[in-house]
Amino acid sequence: MSVIAASRVRQWPLATAATACLLSLIAFWAAQRAAHVTMLDLMVYRAEGETVRAGGDLYAMRATSANLAMTYPPFAGLLFTPLTLVGVPEMRTLATAGNLLLLVALVHLSLRLVTPGRSRTAQWKATFWAAAVLVWCEPVWTTLRYGQINLLIAVAVLWDLTRREGNRWAGLGIGLATAVKLTPGLFVVLLMAVGLFRLRETGWNHWLRQAATATAVFLGTTLVSALILPYDSKRFWTQTLFETGRVGFAEETANQSLRGVLARLMHTDDPGMWWAATAAVLGAVAMTLAVRAALREDKALAVVVCALTALMISPISWSHHWVWCVPLLILLADRVRTVWPVVAVALAFASFALWWVPHDPGRPELDQNPGQMLLSGVYPLAAAGLLAGYALTRWRRSRTA
Repeated sequence: MSVIAASRVRQWPLATAATACLLSLIAFWAAQRAAHVTMLDLMVYRAEGETVRAGGDLYAMRATSANLAMTYPPFAGLLFTPLTLVGVPEMRTLATAGNLLLLVALVHLSLRLVTPGRSRTAQWKATFWAAAVLVWCEPVWTTLRYGQINLLIAVAVLWDLTRREGNRWAGLGIGLATAVKLTPGLFVVLLMAVGLFRLRETGWNHWLRQAATATAVFLGTTLVSALILPYDSKRFWTQTLFETGRVGFAEETANQSLRGVLARLMHTDDPGMWWAATAAVLGAVAMTLAVRAALREDKALAVVVCALTALMISPISWSHHWVWCVPLLILLADRVRTVWPVVAVALAFASFALWWVPHDPGRPELDQNPGQMLLSGVYPLAAAGLLAGYALTRWRRSRTA
């Protein structure tokens, strides 16, 4: 067989994977159209951009029939102004196509993080097959249903964390993501902690450099936003930031954070200090696991643990924020030797189980029974189980050693 013929044969599996991925994404798009998705959050983003262009009060704005308010930092309002330059149908089409491309990018970056030694062809073949399946997970479906920016945030963070050491742009993505949605700032904490631990051994290192770049980008972007939108910036950083009820009710089924689980468990919309104390303990333990994994050169595990920690300790983590299930499932598929844990976690994110319980404006989540509580807390419970299992495994290994 000639070299050219052999090359063509090797390309067949890649072409098959790309075709399967394309067909799956087309089917997904058709299913979304058949479900008459509203892309409600995308309409709010557009309204925020219009408010910025009109010089209005960004945090007094209300949009759509749901009367939704602006909850992100002022920089997000500036970021959304281009949405006003096209019509609504065109905006929805571009947002759907863009999010599907971002999913493929997220899968590819996740594979680069978890399996960095693969050849480029093998990496893309795995990307297409994984994207064809993972697009049907509930967090991805709901992200596109609402027209959310979760995939963009995750891609920006992973783009940073898969750069080569010494890359001058590493930190830019995390800084911008934090300026839009604050919670990615926990990755800066991870970078800073690992860098400080290695300071004695290596001096100024790429972990600290990346943390410093991310912090500088965040502060610079926030400062520019304050110069352009001084009133909105002052209001957000002194008032709106602390109004957690502005985002939604804590007990809502869609809230897949530790605070949401406790609110439903305690039948209250404000778990108060119980949440603060539990989140502090879980956050400290989980971030310790993440830092130790990074110090052992297990960057993939450190990143995934950090992402899960941010989702769990945040006051509100809507189900569509859990697009981090993509790198989580890829990590589990690569590391876990038995198939059943991977299948169980995959089913948790693909089953839409949290929507099997009563949920409507009447706030039935305040009266859930134990079975409903388990279903409505499926994401944080799965993450907590994985973290506990990993911590127990590390403890047993340390005792054996």
